[in-house]
Amino acid sequence: MTVTERHALEVLRDPASNNVVNEPVGNDYESDGYGEMILDGTEPLDVSHAGGEFQELTRGLLGDFWTSTSERVRVKRPDYRTFRDRSTKQTAAFSVQVGAMAEAYMAWSLKQRGAGGKGFFDSDEQRTREEQQRKCNGVDTKLLSVLVLDVFCAEKTSITVGPTDRYLTSALVRHGLFPCSPIVPKVAVTIRALDLYHTARQRCPHLSIQAYVKSLCDMHGAPFHNHRSRQFSIALDVYLQVLAFVSNLVRHALQRDQPDWRLKHACPACTYRLQDEPSMRFRILFAQDGNDSLKRVATRILDGDIDDAVTSLPTSERTFHHEQYLTREFVDKFASNRQAGRSLVDQDGDDNLCAERWKNMKDSATQKMWNVFDESGVFIAVCRHAFCLLIADMVQSGEQSKYALAVTSKLLDAFGSDLGGGYDIGCRFKTTLASSILGERARSLNYTSLVNAFHGHTHNRLCQLDNLTTYVEGLGLEDLEGCERAFSKSNALASSIRYASVFHRRQAIAYYFEHSDEMEVYANLTKFLLNNYKQALDILSNGRATLQRLMRELGVSDPVTFKIWLDEERLYLKSLLREPPEETLQMEYWQRLVNLAASRQELETILSTWTVVTAQNVGPIWSDSSATRKKETTRRHAQENYEKDLKAVQDLEGRLGITRHWVPEDEEWQAAARLVANRKYQRALDNIERLVVSRIFELSKMNQSGTGYKLRKHIGKALQTRSAAIRAALTQYNSAAKALGRRTLEFDEVVEYAFLADFDLLRDTRQDISTRPWASPTGRLAINTYFKLCRAEEEVIRLNVEIRRVATYLVDEDRYLRACEALYQDANPILAYQISRYRAIRSRFTPLHLRSLEKISHLPGFNGTLSLGVSMSRGPGDSAGVPQRVQMEAVLSSVPVGADDGEEDVDEDADDDHAATLEERCEALQDILSVTLDT
Repeated sequence: MTVTERHALEVLRDPASNNVVNEPVGNDYESDGYGEMILDGTEPLDVSHAGGEFQELTRGLLGDFWTSTSERVRVKRPDYRTFRDRSTKQTAAFSVQVGAMAEAYMAWSLKQRGAGGKGFFDSDEQRTREEQQRKCNGVDTKLLSVLVLDVFCAEKTSITVGPTDRYLTSALVRHGLFPCSPIVPKVAVTIRALDLYHTARQRCPHLSIQAYVKSLCDMHGAPFHNHRSRQFSIALDVYLQVLAFVSNLVRHALQRDQPDWRLKHACPACTYRLQDEPSMRFRILFAQDGNDSLKRVATRILDGDIDDAVTSLPTSERTFHHEQYLTREFVDKFASNRQAGRSLVDQDGDDNLCAERWKNMKDSATQKMWNVFDESGVFIAVCRHAFCLLIADMVQSGEQSKYALAVTSKLLDAFGSDLGGGYDIGCRFKTTLASSILGERARSLNYTSLVNAFHGHTHNRLCQLDNLTTYVEGLGLEDLEGCERAFSKSNALASSIRYASVFHRRQAIAYYFEHSDEMEVYANLTKFLLNNYKQALDILSNGRATLQRLMRELGVSDPVTFKIWLDEERLYLKSLLREPPEETLQMEYWQRLVNLAASRQELETILSTWTVVTAQNVGPIWSDSSATRKKETTRRHAQENYEKDLKAVQDLEGRLGITRHWVPEDEEWQAAARLVANRKYQRALDNIERLVVSRIFELSKMNQSGTGYKLRKHIGKALQTRSAAIRAALTQYNSAAKALGRRTLEFDEVVEYAFLADFDLLRDTRQDISTRPWASPTGRLAINTYFKLCRAEEEVIRLNVEIRRVATYLVDEDRYLRACEALYQDANPILAYQISRYRAIRSRFTPLHLRSLEKISHLPGFNGTLSLGVSMSRGPGDSAGVPQRVQMEAVLSSVPVGADDGEEDVDEDADDDHAATLEERCEALQDILSVTLDT
């Protein structure tokens, strides 16, 4: 209690009690004596966390005045509901009314057609509402007073609730407002304000609700309060729920609500197949990868229960579902005992040559960080044109195999055979897929696991010959790096969803990728085709002349020779995978002989050492015995080591058929010594390659947009250390190379070898490959040029197919949607208008596509056609299908307001009345305290 409050209450108390001695009467703390002791400061007023003690003391001191002002106030019952309880009931109440709100939204949307960008408080709108109110005189209507939040102003206004309005919420939506409460809304947000934020959020994912609401408050000239953000968030969720409901109605009317319809028609260039198309090896090319930026902090961590973080289960999913999202239950089907808890980049076995190169992503190194998060990132799949196909949450784990298996399974279900999937560790995933429950099905459907172009250059050279995009027949110029480009943009979402709920995190991610597909990827589709066509034609025009010159230098007449050379390199590298068993035993035998010689020398030294005792150095008997025991123990250990090494040598001599020990003068000894030196040489080569590849990755990371300042500084320091380590490793390599008579390397050559992935060509010491044509720099340049030309020719064939698909799709889709719109125009005009809006989303980009297609047709070297084809899919909902009117079910409705939630509605009214009366009572008390202070 402050001094001001104490003096004010002293004035208000009974004057007769001022002469009473300040002592309590017995133990009766309800008497005035206790109040005097509180006022005098003799006793403190114990205020609990719940509060209310000061009000009770004031009530006792004011007596009849307090009673007269509060006799009509009902006692507020304790509210034991948690935020989750209130949120669940609120969501359930809104869900019952969403059908009526959707119908009202469609009616409002139709009314706004052609209205331009007028706001809610524009003069025309205000005049229309006043006229409606005058027309409603004599009709059973009422006015609802609400505070309306618009973009440029906030004002309290009255909304007409007509007899046809089933809910107060639907009445507000009919006027272009979305409520913040499902029962008795007091605050509403205009659709313009909600749509502005929803659109701006997709273009600028950094924009949070709080930042947007603060901006509105600044424009309104009002102070910001936290409850405004909460109110806006509720209205936004209801608005998005209504939009989803309307979207489902439109899809049902268009016969496009079958399972996985969106996935099967995600990309026109990939999925809109036409009759009489040339056959291609890959029906659809896609990329899949995981990203750990879109994490979500676990609620238990925010609540402070850090000790329970390790053992707690992940937060369960709420009611938000999206076509692109894979459920956790579906993903967990592929978490077998062998695969569960194991990272794709941290597995041993199957002798994968690239496994060691991906050890930098061990789960043990990031386990502590993952325990802080429920969702540790997302795993997505995108087609070669960047349309997002599928999304899966990575839950309390790293990039495990179950996510890639779940995505692959879903795509096999949707598209069937001849799929090509790019993955940064595609060589490892090929083995994982073959041994999983999908293995047999993937083989029967001719699924091909590929490696992305950028990541492929960090794989083992033998792996590159099988999986690198340059050498895979039928792949064209596709680099399969669509996921990296998608992540570079979606990472902006991280800051706004890090502390969001499961529902709002999923909502933000799903709507972001949906907006990106509609407004970014689809808009740039024909631009992608145009740029790829230009690239392919440039490679063909320039590469053919270069290849002819290189063939003359190499004396090659048939380009098929380059395929033969590539096969020879593959066979050569496979021969280097393992050392011959006999050579391995010989190296081990040589090493055992060296160890035996060292242990024999140590034993002989100990046995030949004598201790001379004279009268001058003689010591006590106990001192001599201790020294003797130590020397005896040392001799015994040396004897045991010698016998162990001798036994190992004898065992190897029996296995190799050696009749006598090798000595340094023997030819066999010298040959084995060279083999051991070669092993040290190869290990030095492995070390320097690992350091250089890591350096290249770090340099590329420093140039990425979105990399934070601290991370760039950290990488910069690491590069300084890495450069020193590279030079030290280079020195070690050159020493090993000199011992074998191999040429040494300079720092610039090392970097060049890393980019060309030619380290493996330095490994062999049994034969000189420098004379082979495919090992020369000119030969390797010719091989790469030839295969790039092959891929460019394949790209032209694929682009010709995709260009004709897109041109046909543009015409068929527009014709189908216009026919559907006309089909519903008379019977259901509000639905017909929503179909027209659905058509306008993509038709706005049709002029851009037509201009790009015209540019493609004018390219020198274009050998395709823009003539329209005939779609192979002519079923319900297909763009080439025949529109049919669907029997639309009545918009969901329910009983009038408050019928199901009457008790809760009454309680809310009681709470509001209690709060209002309490506010009046506090103002009266404040006036009295102010008067007493003035006196």
